[in-house]
Amino acid sequence: MYWPTSVSTISISLRQKIVTLVLLWLAGLYLRLPVLIMPPLSPAIVSELGLNQTVLGLLTTIPVLMLSLAALPGSAVIARIGPLKTLVLAMVIITFASMLRTVAPPVSMMLAATVLLGFAISIMQPAFPALVIRWCPGFIALGSAIYMNGMLMGEFIGGGLTLSIVMPLLDDNWRSAVIAWSAPALLVARILLLSTRLGLPAVGAIDMPATSGVSVFGQARVWRFGVVLGAASAGFFGANAYMQTLLENAAAATELSWYLFVFNGTQVIGSLVMIFLAQHLIGKRFPIIAMAWCIFLSLAGAATTTGSLLIASIVLLGFSTCVQLILVVGLVPQVSSAEEAPSLAAGMFAVGYFLAFVIPLLSGLIVDATGATAWILAPLILLAMIAGLMSHQHSSETSAVS
Repeated sequence: MYWPTSVSTISISLRQKIVTLVLLWLAGLYLRLPVLIMPPLSPAIVSELGLNQTVLGLLTTIPVLMLSLAALPGSAVIARIGPLKTLVLAMVIITFASMLRTVAPPVSMMLAATVLLGFAISIMQPAFPALVIRWCPGFIALGSAIYMNGMLMGEFIGGGLTLSIVMPLLDDNWRSAVIAWSAPALLVARILLLSTRLGLPAVGAIDMPATSGVSVFGQARVWRFGVVLGAASAGFFGANAYMQTLLENAAAATELSWYLFVFNGTQVIGSLVMIFLAQHLIGKRFPIIAMAWCIFLSLAGAATTTGSLLIASIVLLGFSTCVQLILVVGLVPQVSSAEEAPSLAAGMFAVGYFLAFVIPLLSGLIVDATGATAWILAPLILLAMIAGLMSHQHSSETSAVS
């Protein structure tokens, strides 16, 4: 597969490498942090605004849907102004949209701001692979693992520290908490604008191929990457959404907080492991296949076991969904040029996050219609099995970098 040799032959100093990785990590935080601060703030928001469960759920699920719907428009923005300026623009919009959520009531303002937030995050995601190709010559896999670690740490920090640390410091004011988490994005945006002064190469507009939505979705690898990514993301979001139901089926409903901590904490461990193993695993065929089947087995185990086997299934699911996400997203800059990466990533995210939104929703609809809570993970398990079969078809993409 095409390697961007004109970029990869550039040598950079250790200082430039460290600065690059720090900037990628800081920007990566905001791929999920603004979204995952809302669930822990939900009791305070409901208490003040009187939201119903549907609206409350939309505050977290709308950005996931936007990650799919706005992915291709995001690649067009990257083509026009380049991945770096796109990233900076997205960070500014994230700050504005997050703060706009604090204006509510009216609730419609909060929902509109959430849509804008989701759009900003959706144009960030395709920018990273193109930026990694330009900024990380010789260590593309490590650069991918670092910003993905930032994303996953954003999930853990937003969900884990908001109630325990941030809210007590701000007199339990949810609006102040949202602002406190969002405002630093402007500082990160400012530092990104100064990246050339810090010794990083300039990154301008990209001469991307003219790819319409139809032509992007006509690429077989977009669907293969998208389905495998979708199974991992659906497994993550679905397990978080239905953990209470799983534990009720296993007669362990009182242990919800512990299981959520273990599940999301395992994601952090997985992302840290990938920082050290990225150069050895990203771009290889076997790890993707192995993680695809681990997701399938862990979902099946979570749906059918209790006690220590259930805990083991949750741990394996947290680890495998995290590692698979990094493997698939990190594969994009490995198998494409800087010009191809944004459209490939955008198509993959469009497919993957559409599945991550629809499949868990389908699980809930099936249980609501049948009353059979034992089937809560059935659609997720089916998608994981399909992804496992499709993962074997990645050989043509990974053979060039194995």
